[in-house]
Amino acid sequence: MRMKRMAAVVAVAGLAVAMAACGGDSDEGGNGAGGVVGKAESQKKLIIGVKADQPGLGLQTGSQYEGFDIEIGKIIAKGLGVEESGIEWKTTVSANREPFIEQGTVDLVVATYTINDERKQKINFAGPYYVAGQDLLVKTDSTLTGPDQLAGKTVCSVSGSTPAKRITENHPDAKLEQFDSYSKCLPLLENGQVDAVTTDDIILAGYAAQDQYAGKFKVVGSTFSDEPYGIGLKKDDTAGCEKINEILKAAATDGSYKAAWDATLGKSGTPAPELDTTKLTHCGAV
Repeated sequence: MRMKRMAAVVAVAGLAVAMAACGGDSDEGGNGAGGVVGKAESQKKLIIGVKADQPGLGLQTGSQYEGFDIEIGKIIAKGLGVEESGIEWKTTVSANREPFIEQGTVDLVVATYTINDERKQKINFAGPYYVAGQDLLVKTDSTLTGPDQLAGKTVCSVSGSTPAKRITENHPDAKLEQFDSYSKCLPLLENGQVDAVTTDDIILAGYAAQDQYAGKFKVVGSTFSDEPYGIGLKKDDTAGCEKINEILKAAATDGSYKAAWDATLGKSGTPAPELDTTKLTHCGAV
């Protein structure tokens, strides 16, 4: 009799383990109703990581965020069934974007986030929703015309960023100063402590257009990379990635993508680019 009771206990325990395993699968980002799709459906809330110091892209003033990346975040949230009031914006810097995603601090990152193979080892990317190019910001009287003249020059960028890594690898004769945000580079450029600031051209253009720097800086206009901006999310959230790509396809045709550009970066006079949906990522592929 005792043996039968033990067998029954073992059987029940085994069934519980099996049920827990099945239940766990449904909560995984890439399966069932888990990930950003599941959270959006069940909670009507999302936490989106964005930059806070990039004019025209992601800029925080008080408790408000504005810029092209912010508008893209709103489009994604709406497509997932989350109203603007259900979005919590979370300031990110280049170095903490992957940790924030991996740790669940944020659900998505829309923060001038270049898609590359190294990052795809840790997270998933939807997009790209825009393709920028690395460039140099210099004083208006500077004679620098491109990266081939950086030997012996001091260049400022952000730690953990693709532009900083490219300078280190491709232009080792330049002296690289690194901070946690590009805005900290601008006073150094203004007072001559650095010769150039480097990041994506559209980010630099936004900084140069700020009132306090009007007429002081110029973007060299000699891009030396392609920087496809993606939406970062958890590595296993394939379903969420595919859904976001569907939302981007719709935005390209229904006018919402162009409206997002016109309301932000379009104010500089630059016309809205075409969102090339044929280049959207194969979610989960490395």
